[in-house]
Amino acid sequence: METYIVYLLTLLAVGAFAGLIAGLFGIGGGVVMVPAMYYTLVFLGYPEHAMHAAVGTSLSVIVITSARSVMAHARRGAVDFAVLKKWCPWIVLGALAGSAIAGAIPTRGLVFIFALTALVLSLQFFFGRADWKLGDDLPGQPFRALLAGTIGILSALMGIGGGVFGVTLLSVFGRSIHVAVATAAGFGVAIGFPAALGFVITGWSVADRAPFSLGYVSLPGFALLAITAVFVTPLGASLAHRLNAARLRQAFAVGLALVALNMLRSAVWG
Repeated sequence: METYIVYLLTLLAVGAFAGLIAGLFGIGGGVVMVPAMYYTLVFLGYPEHAMHAAVGTSLSVIVITSARSVMAHARRGAVDFAVLKKWCPWIVLGALAGSAIAGAIPTRGLVFIFALTALVLSLQFFFGRADWKLGDDLPGQPFRALLAGTIGILSALMGIGGGVFGVTLLSVFGRSIHVAVATAAGFGVAIGFPAALGFVITGWSVADRAPFSLGYVSLPGFALLAITAVFVTPLGASLAHRLNAARLRQAFAVGLALVALNMLRSAVWG
């Protein structure tokens, strides 16, 4: 009983923190939820498919947190809906492909992909600057399909909302940081729903999953994470328009790097 109480309290706290950073940085909260869910399932005795369940559950929650974040930012007029209209179809296709690929990758391989990519992202969070530019506007076809599809695939493999990649992309192609954060949150909806559905399908007949799961999506995990994340995300969005987020990004980057290094150790040495 004490184990499940710890499980409950841990995921409620993680959901609150994930919602906060989803609103602050437009990143969907997956970089927090995936490792927390992974270690929790391993602790509870379900290591065989822990990473797949962590990624699938995170993606299902990201649908909620990203939609909540987009609505909060849209009220401030910061969302570029023209970008979402052009980029989201390709992101959806990438997300579906990513969830299919993830179903064929063993747990240790998925842990390695998440950890390595998270480590790279932590460096971008720490050293990235808002004034880095590659152009004054987003690229057209065929680069749009290539970049959007890649965002969808990597995000589905990692269980993140695409905001991490989207904020960087939009920033280096001329969008202000506030517009980039607000618009990238919309990428999360385009990634989360099809990718989570893919994880439900690919994990449907897999044995030794945690109880009360739909495929690789844990229903208790979804409920606990979503409850707190939904209520805290608007607070993060509000703070994003009031604070200079540079120091917050660097502090978050350090924590993300430490988690990524520990997961790399687990993937390589067990």
